[in-house]
Amino acid sequence: MEKIVINGGKPLYGDIEIGGMKNTAVAVIMGSLLIEDKCIIENLPDISDVATSFDILEHMGASVKRINRTTYEIDNTRTRGGASPSELVRKMRASYYLLGSELGRFHRANVDQPGGCWFGDRPIDQHIKGFEALGGRFEISKTTGHYVIDAPNGLTGTHIFMDLVSVGATINIILAAVKAEGTTIIENAAKEPHVVDLAIFLNKCGANISGMGTNVIKIKGVQELHGCTYTILPDMIEAGTYMAIAAATGGSLKIKNVIPKHLESISAKLIEMGVDVAELDDSVVVSRTGNMHKVNIKTQVYPGVPSDMNAPMCVLLCLAKGGTSYITEGVFDNKFRYCEELRRMGAVIKVEGRVATVEGKGVLTPAVVKSVDLRAGVAMIIAGLAANGKTEIEDIYHIERGYEDIVCKLRKVGADIKKITVPDGFKYEKAN
Repeated sequence: MEKIVINGGKPLYGDIEIGGMKNTAVAVIMGSLLIEDKCIIENLPDISDVATSFDILEHMGASVKRINRTTYEIDNTRTRGGASPSELVRKMRASYYLLGSELGRFHRANVDQPGGCWFGDRPIDQHIKGFEALGGRFEISKTTGHYVIDAPNGLTGTHIFMDLVSVGATINIILAAVKAEGTTIIENAAKEPHVVDLAIFLNKCGANISGMGTNVIKIKGVQELHGCTYTILPDMIEAGTYMAIAAATGGSLKIKNVIPKHLESISAKLIEMGVDVAELDDSVVVSRTGNMHKVNIKTQVYPGVPSDMNAPMCVLLCLAKGGTSYITEGVFDNKFRYCEELRRMGAVIKVEGRVATVEGKGVLTPAVVKSVDLRAGVAMIIAGLAANGKTEIEDIYHIERGYEDIVCKLRKVGADIKKITVPDGFKYEKAN
């Protein structure tokens, strides 16, 4: 078992470089299946979700070559549909992008049900609605439990109105519609930067997509796509995480290689809490010297506060000095499972449905906690860095799905943090 050990209570100072966006990376890798050619993808984060995505494609017959730490060549010329290994598909949520890619290329998709972080019931009904509108027939296999979609007559462009804003469904419909005959219009589409990034990548490969970044996306189908070289956007959630770390520890961090526009909702809440945020061309400087104030937060689809920042921002509300804050989850159910872990560190949080009431005590105390999902795990790191003493974090494989070398990055700005391996059955004295 691996765990992270932190001796916290120290302000952090220095520069942190942000890597490529996880949510774009997995969508582009899965979307590259549409392209019977070689693509070179740059600025890929060195995280386990990217490695798993490549493993899936290689099992399907793709050739993946590493050019350097952040750049890979993907050749999907000989990739086969319906060959993704269940044990890999179940490791990550984004594996469901294989549905749109296989359907778009082969007119048939056969993929096991995805895994990833559990936030309650996360249906794919909007994905299915889009696939069926394009001409696909959906079923769940009675023998394997796989999602199976057939379009024996091919796919035809259509008009699709999304019942709710869904990033995953918007991306999957784009993937399926890119090579469909005619024009597809998606209304009430997601506007997140990684939706835009994927569309730009596909356009560079010969697709004809317009309107990305608005709530109406138009896709004119093309017969074939070609390879390209493409650079992934910087990760706004990784950047937001380090912004929260600067605020939590009372230090000052310059967070480099970011697009400040993507961080505006996070910056606004930090400023409201009494944290200093300075925007530069491609970086932000986040500093705190005084106490943080209570605020109310509601996570929303872009350009609102991202749902992925729910747990990190909740840690800051625990550290606010006096008063009651409220955080409302506007996207997912069951996003507050991490609160039990924060309570081990002295947090006073009451959860009712999608609303958490947080009493700002100004401090957290060290404890042994678990990473219950990806963003919850990094929230435990933030809490451990703020708490004065030794915090141990277990089940850190969740964190490594989405954060590139976070321990090393934090050590470079003064954190007393390390990752250790504990032999199975080893008895150790727990903090507190």
